[in-house]
Amino acid sequence: MKGIFSVLVENKDGVLSAVSGLFARRGYNIDSLAVGETDKHDVSSMTIVSTGDERTIDQIEKQLNKKPDIIKVRRLEEAKVVALEMMLIKVSYSTTNRAPLIELCSVMGAKIMHVSPKYMIIELEKDPESLDEFVMLCKPFGILELQRTGTIAMAKK
Repeated sequence: MKGIFSVLVENKDGVLSAVSGLFARRGYNIDSLAVGETDKHDVSSMTIVSTGDERTIDQIEKQLNKKPDIIKVRRLEEAKVVALEMMLIKVSYSTTNRAPLIELCSVMGAKIMHVSPKYMIIELEKDPESLDEFVMLCKPFGILELQRTGTIAMAKK
């Protein structure tokens, strides 16, 4: 089971460490963690994605709510969120497979950010599953490097 948590925290030193430490101490896995300042300078928003059974996900929510620097914890339902992630991927190409790589980017809505004689750096912003699919489709070309931001999510209602 996947747990998606939208967490508002005080924007101050040590809060990220305290939250990640909570997961480490209890042996919970963080699949994805994205943090950024909100429209209020003193408040940051964290999107934390974790997996586990129902009991584990419930415990994560309860433990997050106990932290003093946490303002609000919302557990988001996977079916009722807009979830996005950004990826930069460096893919090698040759003269024989350049056109198919460009076509793949066009079909998937990816942007070619840089082109060198031997590789392209491609940017894609989509849901995490679509990024996984794009990575799989790029493997035959040769993936040289890959960076993903982590999921950000917002409830539809």
